[in-house]
Amino acid sequence: MSLRLAAATRVPDLSGPAVVPRPPDPDWNGPVRRHDDPAVERLYRKQRLAASFRLFARYGFDMGGAGHITARDPEQPDHFWVNPAGVFFGHVNVSSLLLVNHDGEIVHGKGRLNRAAFAIHSELHKARPDVIAAAHSHGLYGKTWSTLGRLLDPLTQDSAAFYNDHVLFDDYTGVVLDSSEGERIAATLGPKSAAILQNHGLLTVGHSVDGAVWRYIAFENAAHAQLLAEAAGTPKPLTHEVATHTQGQVGREAVSWFSFQPLFDFIAREEPDLFQ
Repeated sequence: MSLRLAAATRVPDLSGPAVVPRPPDPDWNGPVRRHDDPAVERLYRKQRLAASFRLFARYGFDMGGAGHITARDPEQPDHFWVNPAGVFFGHVNVSSLLLVNHDGEIVHGKGRLNRAAFAIHSELHKARPDVIAAAHSHGLYGKTWSTLGRLLDPLTQDSAAFYNDHVLFDDYTGVVLDSSEGERIAATLGPKSAAILQNHGLLTVGHSVDGAVWRYIAFENAAHAQLLAEAAGTPKPLTHEVATHTQGQVGREAVSWFSFQPLFDFIAREEPDLFQ
């Protein structure tokens, strides 16, 4: 770890949440660092990351050792923060997060690196400089939907957020331990925000931790809704025109960022030890 990073990580107070920056403009849809001080921005991202794992535990997105969320470091963009393997999502806190470089080396923190997390996320972060965070897990409804080998339909206002903004990766070859599969996932994702990994699960990215994680929760919810709708009958999707218009309203990064804030406030009050 560089001395610059070591010094920076000592500056912020870890006893409570970092100051929430001014919310992004409603039309914002790109990567904007919202704290001028990189040390404060780092703390902000790490706190959001720790809170996200607590939320994933609450939602039941904690299937064994599967699942990972990463956040790019604001000073060293070829490094990202990630959860240590083998630690229950509900026990992850700020100080337990690992900083990993793109060679798969842990440069800050103690614990084991999930090799699948590195294989997938390192290639995503490499291919998409605009992506600050990426989220993947084996949620029940997402992985169930993934077995169908289909994109989601725009059945509701919520699912329309993903209309023409998600892809199907249908090249599953087993547990992702090789970066070549991460490269193929990144190539399939392209500039879009979400992917259905066939026979595997869901993956989302964002220009903030907040955006990527809300998107994952919403994507899982959309899969659940479509499974229920198709079990009940023959759902009627929105027209292309309406779905496209709605996606432009609810699919933007700013909307995802705002939608995450109540969840962060909830988990911060319920489980303040995440800031330790």
